[in-house]
Amino acid sequence: MEMRKILGVVAALAIASATQAQSWPQKPVTFIVPFPPGGATDISARLLGQQLQEMWGQTVVIENRGGAGGGVGAAEAARATPDGYTLFFPSGSVVTANQHVYAKLNYSPEKDFVPVTKVVSGPQVLVVNAKSPYKSVKELIDAARAQPGRLTFGHAGIGSQTHLAAENFVNTARIDAVSVPYRGEGPGLAGLVSGDTTFFVGNVAAALGHVNSGRLRALGVTSKTEFPLLPGVPPIARTLPGFENTGWFGIVAPAGTPKEIIQKVYRDTKTALEATQLKARMYVQGLQPVGDTPEEMGRAMQEESKLWARVVKERKIQVK
Repeated sequence: MEMRKILGVVAALAIASATQAQSWPQKPVTFIVPFPPGGATDISARLLGQQLQEMWGQTVVIENRGGAGGGVGAAEAARATPDGYTLFFPSGSVVTANQHVYAKLNYSPEKDFVPVTKVVSGPQVLVVNAKSPYKSVKELIDAARAQPGRLTFGHAGIGSQTHLAAENFVNTARIDAVSVPYRGEGPGLAGLVSGDTTFFVGNVAAALGHVNSGRLRALGVTSKTEFPLLPGVPPIARTLPGFENTGWFGIVAPAGTPKEIIQKVYRDTKTALEATQLKARMYVQGLQPVGDTPEEMGRAMQEESKLWARVVKERKIQVK
């Protein structure tokens, strides 16, 4: 008799959980984006948010919380109630690299979050101010080698995706350049436009508008082949054989969020990414839809974390 009661309770809980997921969301859903507006993370979240808003019949709020290479927003998201109404939308580095960069981190990527899905990925582009004397990757590298420590590169914050992309470039090119952190990719690119830094390795989605407007000059892309939205801009690999760097942006949820809600967000995001209109809007921003499963995302994050652990150690990138 006791066993029947236990089984009955288990069944009731399963039904209640499934019902909760089916009825979710019943109020606005917030995406915490750990960078200011104007960067690729913010652009990706807003594009997806608009599509999900139509599907869910509920407002999707984009809440920008920049600072500490994404750490400020991550800490806030980690403390959120795990009911699916607050989700975290980071760039990959925030949940795979920051734990190796920051000696003291007020969140744990492994313990505080569960993966939902990678939303988009894409290459970065090496850009300089339009008035810069450097018109090719080789010219920039030659100048840096001739003036060790004189050239500067901006990025979205220590440990951010744009920081690691730039460090990867600097390391591969064997040059000495000075890191200049900003509170996000948008402000970092604005600094380059103003002439405050020498170069920036930014996500195509964030840098494209500046390039097309003539404010910045694109020297090379981090993909192995030319990127369709930047015709005539060569891969950096033509100058530095084997060089490649790819960024991604996705959704994770506070630990403890019901699995049924995790699965619903994943399925709905995948459906949204298959919509022709959203695909087109992402394409013109240089973003490639992904939509992998929570399990696939989790495995990829573990492998990427191992990679960045090595890079961070080799480059001696650490904030104490």
